[in-house]
Amino acid sequence: MILPSASPSAWLLALVTAAAYVLGAAVASRGHGRRSHLAMAPAWGLHAITIVWSQLGNTPHFGFAAALSMTAWLVLTIYALERELFPQMRARWALGALGGVAVLLAAVFPGRPLHVTASPWMPLHLTLGIACYGLFAAAVAHAWLMSRAEQQMRQAVHLHSSLPLLTLERLTFRFVRWGFALLSATLVVGWLFSEQLYGRAWLWDHKAVFSVLAWIAFAVLLLGRARFGWRGRSAVRMVYAGAMLLLLAYVGSRFVLEVVLRRPG
Repeated sequence: MILPSASPSAWLLALVTAAAYVLGAAVASRGHGRRSHLAMAPAWGLHAITIVWSQLGNTPHFGFAAALSMTAWLVLTIYALERELFPQMRARWALGALGGVAVLLAAVFPGRPLHVTASPWMPLHLTLGIACYGLFAAAVAHAWLMSRAEQQMRQAVHLHSSLPLLTLERLTFRFVRWGFALLSATLVVGWLFSEQLYGRAWLWDHKAVFSVLAWIAFAVLLLGRARFGWRGRSAVRMVYAGAMLLLLAYVGSRFVLEVVLRRPG
């Protein structure tokens, strides 16, 4: 079976968007002031167009790469908003690479067509799930920045462009809390409306198991944070572990179905 691929026009848009990310990151890393701040805006806008483009037509497609692309766009949106509050944030090359790779992956693996008879609850379920991925991805990005800031502090390296460690920590757990709330809502919607969404009762398949394990991991992290003041490397590891479980829940399972087994899920 030949894997589905994007149309030539979608491919062209993806390549232009990826190039815009590279150019934007290069300009932003060398520029200062407003020019630096707006360097990634064209790529961000093109990325949004590619997402909308994939859902146009009679048979919208969705899959693991589309989920990653939407997640990357949400992370970049959050980064743009935070740049307004914290101009000293510096992660443009990493986020530019994330956006460019995600767009190209979505072109290589556009996913499977969605059923036209899908439940009206399906858009809500998918929206909650993607927003949840985006928030936890932002939490992972901030946890990485927090680890880097802590390492620099231990090595007595002071960078004026980095955020204070406590600020990064507060942002990380803010994203974890919001992501946890959306993950809880996603699981509740999936459980209550499973028959309408999937035409069957709630099934403890790999997706459900990994989703619940991720929910438990983040619940333990937030409880440990509130009761025992968990922070530092232990908290970062828990963020990584919960995010990996959540990644395996949908993106991992869809990757196996679409790329390894080459059949619809």
